[in-house]
Amino acid sequence: MSTPFVLTPSKATEKSVSSLSSEHQQKPLHNLKLAVKDLFHMKGLPTAAGNPDWLATHALPDETNSTVRVLLDAGAEFKGKTITDELAFSLHGQNKHYDVLINPAAPAHIPGGSSSGSAVAVSAHLADIGLGTDTGGSIRVPASYQGLWGLRTTHGLVPCDNMVPLAPSFDTIGWMTRDLDTLIAVSNEVIVHKKQTFQSKSLDDTHFGIATALFSSVAHSKSCLAWLEELEKVSPCKALSNRELDLAELQTAATFRTLQGCEIWQQHGEWITTHQPDIADDIMLRLNWCKTITQQDVHLAQTQQQVVIDHLERLFLDIDVLVIPTTPGIAPRCDADDETLANDRNALLALTAIAGLAGLPQLHMPLFTLHNAPCGLSLVGKKGSDLALLSLAKAIQATTAKHKK
Repeated sequence: MSTPFVLTPSKATEKSVSSLSSEHQQKPLHNLKLAVKDLFHMKGLPTAAGNPDWLATHALPDETNSTVRVLLDAGAEFKGKTITDELAFSLHGQNKHYDVLINPAAPAHIPGGSSSGSAVAVSAHLADIGLGTDTGGSIRVPASYQGLWGLRTTHGLVPCDNMVPLAPSFDTIGWMTRDLDTLIAVSNEVIVHKKQTFQSKSLDDTHFGIATALFSSVAHSKSCLAWLEELEKVSPCKALSNRELDLAELQTAATFRTLQGCEIWQQHGEWITTHQPDIADDIMLRLNWCKTITQQDVHLAQTQQQVVIDHLERLFLDIDVLVIPTTPGIAPRCDADDETLANDRNALLALTAIAGLAGLPQLHMPLFTLHNAPCGLSLVGKKGSDLALLSLAKAIQATTAKHKK
């Protein structure tokens, strides 16, 4: 199997890495191996952002990202920096500059991006913590495709310092693990508790809003609906009709795509124009489209974003947690054609943009398999309810049976 790492500790980097790591043993994350997406700066180590031309045109970082430092100080062992889709602008986990990443959970299927390398490292047991970013789904999608737990944090909760940005209004930091307990342990170290607006409730006091229409349209609907029936036995659940959460009417994908695209060109347009980097055709096609976005396009998208935010706020007046599919189904096959992958990306964005446009936390739960490939569903919470979502997931895990079909 190809390695998900682009940089691993060696004699050349040992001094730099050891200077970042805690000297004390038996810290909260002691014995947990850490894989870091190659967007995060680490002092003295290169950051390539998935592209050799980026690496060649940027100096070695002289500062370390604060989340990386927190994890190292908590005892995590740095195992390497991992492959990411170029500039993190993809959801499929395919980068032409590196060996093809194999999805350990479903080798015939793509791994999902852009935190693809970190996910593969965890799925392949090369690491226990996969640190990544999530702008349009880059934690949630690979977590779903590889059967991992994944948390996209509330926007702005975890600082995005000392790292390569994509679209700052939507960029978040997140992490993936093989089990919920590890995800909780990492979250307790990284998330500042006093910044959490909502405290956890008991299951019988938590009101779940079930996106019924969305679940009926996904490939793994049978497993999802069976699991939701079990949830209804222990918690109050409200079925949301298509009218109450119509993603086509809300234009979630198109709105997110426009706003993200504008910011991507603001961040990277000058570098792309100046250096003419070698970038994969599909990503370059989207980057060229980003360049064409007008201020009128942005204004219309911002107006629609507010419509989405207001709509979700009204939904959350009656519910505590929104339950949605994370992805439309299992990962596309590795031999899928370009049209299939493009359609998959559009379907993904419609779902992932719910949390993205409103800056909400989302927890992917790897509950099911379909045709021997992983899939699952998500809990979406109000801003600042990240830890509460994890507590609920723990309670659900203890009281409901998993349905794997």
